[in-house]
Amino acid sequence: MMAKLLWITSILLCANLESHLLYAQILRFPSEKPNSLNSEYYRPLIGIVSHPGDGANGKLSKAANVSYIAASYVKFVESGGARVVPLIYNESPEILEQKFRAVNGLIFTGGSAKYGPYHQTIKKLFQRAIEENDNGEYFPVYAVCLGFEILSMIISQDLGILENFDAVNSPSTLIFESEAAKNSSIFKWFPSSILSKMSSEPLFMQNHMFGVSPERMSTNDGLSSFFKILTTSYDKNNKTYVSTVQAYKYPVTALQWHPEKNTFEWEITTTPHSADAVQVTQSVANFVVSESRKSNHRPSFKQEEEYLIYNYSPTYSGKVGGSFDQVYLFT
Repeated sequence: MMAKLLWITSILLCANLESHLLYAQILRFPSEKPNSLNSEYYRPLIGIVSHPGDGANGKLSKAANVSYIAASYVKFVESGGARVVPLIYNESPEILEQKFRAVNGLIFTGGSAKYGPYHQTIKKLFQRAIEENDNGEYFPVYAVCLGFEILSMIISQDLGILENFDAVNSPSTLIFESEAAKNSSIFKWFPSSILSKMSSEPLFMQNHMFGVSPERMSTNDGLSSFFKILTTSYDKNNKTYVSTVQAYKYPVTALQWHPEKNTFEWEITTTPHSADAVQVTQSVANFVVSESRKSNHRPSFKQEEEYLIYNYSPTYSGKVGGSFDQVYLFT
């Protein structure tokens, strides 16, 4: 009798173990689970496009085909609850397309390469994002500094749209264009305590020499019909430039300022690191990732493993006088 009970118990334990293993496998391979369209996706991947160079003026690599992603952007995405896929700007169009289909949103970073192959890669990826949205697939784009500038050039169809400003290594305030701008999708993620300080305290890191004035944006048919101005800022000479925009029709948000620096960059001593400044970083990260969760792209687990930035290691670039604390290098 005792042997029979032990035999039955072992069968039940094995069945229970198999059910747990099956459940674990389903969790491990989310792409195999049925996904209803327009439901939030809790394993989002965000593609970040690499920038030409090594981020340290050749002190880390002199290879002609090297490119980098500042690690602060990766940490920024991870702090919001997503993971990063590097889209290496000079990869083949076929590989970039495969990665595009695997990610749930794009980030165009800051930098200096406004023209040439990098510009063309940003243009193609941006066009693909617009196509996805036009086809009913929610696909967000988030642009910072140079990303803002290149999108302005692409959308205006004017390579000379940018103007000169002096906002290098300069924290600033943000001035809302209207009260309604506070209710835009990005600023909805900001605590009221931060919203009340935005126009009076320099919580927003600026580091650029170019931009677009409100006058030029409003008089350019392409830009004015695509973007709504949410905030403006002043440079060191009190010249006004557009600092935050959001597309009317598409999930496209562009910032002239750098939210990722407040928490994750320390090389530039003027970067704000107060508790309020860190809250700015976290609020924007939460917004960016929340947008990516709405995307219906569903990569396989194998694609995740192949594409994730975990396949690379960051380099301490600040130690050699680079522009960033850490960078990921790609050749």
